[in-house]
Amino acid sequence: MAEYKLLLPSMGEGVMEATIITWLFNEGDSVKEDDSVVEIATDKVDSDVPTPVSGKIVKILKQKDEVAKVGEAIAILEIEGEGGNTATEEVKTETPVATPDADTLKTIEQPLQVAASTEFSGDLYLSPLVKSIAQQENISETELKSIKGSGLEGRITKEDILAYVSNRGNQPAPQAAPAVSKPVATSAPAATITAAAGDEIIPMDRMRKIIAENMVKAKQIAPHVTSFIETDVTNVVKWRNKNKAVFEKREGEKLTFMPIFVKAVVKAIQDFPMINVSVSGENIIKKKNINIGMATALPDGNLIVPVIKNADQLSLSGLAKAINDLAYRARNKKLRPEDTQGATYTISNVGSFGNLMGTPIIPQPQVAILAIGAIVKKPAVLETADGDVIAIRNLMFMSHSYDHRVVDGSLGGMMLKHVHDYLENWDLNTEI
Repeated sequence: MAEYKLLLPSMGEGVMEATIITWLFNEGDSVKEDDSVVEIATDKVDSDVPTPVSGKIVKILKQKDEVAKVGEAIAILEIEGEGGNTATEEVKTETPVATPDADTLKTIEQPLQVAASTEFSGDLYLSPLVKSIAQQENISETELKSIKGSGLEGRITKEDILAYVSNRGNQPAPQAAPAVSKPVATSAPAATITAAAGDEIIPMDRMRKIIAENMVKAKQIAPHVTSFIETDVTNVVKWRNKNKAVFEKREGEKLTFMPIFVKAVVKAIQDFPMINVSVSGENIIKKKNINIGMATALPDGNLIVPVIKNADQLSLSGLAKAINDLAYRARNKKLRPEDTQGATYTISNVGSFGNLMGTPIIPQPQVAILAIGAIVKKPAVLETADGDVIAIRNLMFMSHSYDHRVVDGSLGGMMLKHVHDYLENWDLNTEI
């Protein structure tokens, strides 16, 4: 028999560590190749780690709530074979996951270096989680450089920065060049709430904590403005009713309204590319790709936003397949971390809950988000050659929230009007 070290696999660009949520097997249990053995969580998504070999778990190295780095051993398995170390090395050779060396680490983190350079200089390599903590705690670049990292290549880990925060008051103030002071947004401290008799106290789970932090951060950063419009989507409803059975028979996929909404949004973004931007200090970063985030409610009540990458390059059929795939994997905890990264604009379908409209919060670092309301049959006035008539139409509200730092009412409103026009004038002969 030989030992095999189960390593934490790579989970996508920029993700360098994960938290152990729960082990699905215990020490002494036998597992088969491709069995999911442990659930892990990053600051983006939860996922499972399968074992690439069959064997028996003899030692769990990382317990629940502990953090492991990519390439670090999280468990030891006993597998068939002889020679101990030799067998282990042979199996490892077949396994695509390995501890990253210095060059690999730099390559993996290069995109983070570029992203972080908008707020921190390029010689700081920060994971998204560490960067988020630094921003929330208003830790300056000078302070970050004073922290001795315990991670690979001296990187600052979550434990390093949290330890620094807890001892911050006892640290000597780092010396930095004098800078022009800028107003800092402050918020009132949260009120202390006392539970009354009979109240139930429910601790937030990990994902809810992340959502809460992100929502507060988004509202503090971006001054929100929301525009509303009511849209006649009768043609869209007719077109879907005509094509959904044919599409499902041909592709084995459901045809929802979402691909149509995404197609209209993409065309409007192409008309107004300055809605597809991010803010970096006093600079505006105009995005080349159009990546549409799709707010998705999970069975446990939490929210996640998988991303349709390069949505402008997909046909209606391609959008339908991508949307169905992401929605299914989101609800079944099958998303990869990269599936939730890189959105440049987001759509939230509040109509799926029967809501007419909403005022969604803009996810950072995007500058706009569209909420789609429920489609409702209503009497409406139509202009005809013989005069105005009242007819039963399928109407829907849309609300467009945008960041008033860089998106004024004219841009935010015109972009929404173009989405409206594309939907109202939907061609009933559009091919799917």
